[in-house]
Amino acid sequence: MDLKNLIRDVPDFPREGITFRDITPLLLDPKAVDQAVEEMARFAESRGVEIVVAAEARGFILGGALARRLGAGFVPARKPGRLPAKTVSVEYELEYGLDELQLHADAFESGTKVLVHDDLIATGGTAEAVVKIVEGLGGDVVGCGFLIELAGLNGRDRLAPHEVHSLISYD
Repeated sequence: MDLKNLIRDVPDFPREGITFRDITPLLLDPKAVDQAVEEMARFAESRGVEIVVAAEARGFILGGALARRLGAGFVPARKPGRLPAKTVSVEYELEYGLDELQLHADAFESGTKVLVHDDLIATGGTAEAVVKIVEGLGGDVVGCGFLIELAGLNGRDRLAPHEVHSLISYD
């Protein structure tokens, strides 16, 4: 099945000139979700992933399923004020300002093999922030996996030297 055919383009969202890549049609098809998780798992299996860390909020959808498939734990990277225990934070730049993500300070032990996941990589700012916070906690980032990559924005360059894998690419 060609998963790209299940991604809906929404022009001028969230603002004029932006084409939003909506994964909702893919999520409505259980066979497509299974295929996406299996294909992402093939990338991650040989890396000994112990934890999948996924960015809020769409990263949680497939990130949790991927963690389950890999037999790994799942750690959410959340916006400030949404995690109940002690947290560590990282600020990062978006094209329209600053944002921040947090993890629980005790999310995993130092040396834990971590796969960073999100539904989409564009400029790489969010994923880079997740990598920084994971490494700041002593995690070993063994790869970064995405459903969609907007290749023309060169986000994977910000994640070097970490290996980046995406299932669907747009120029």
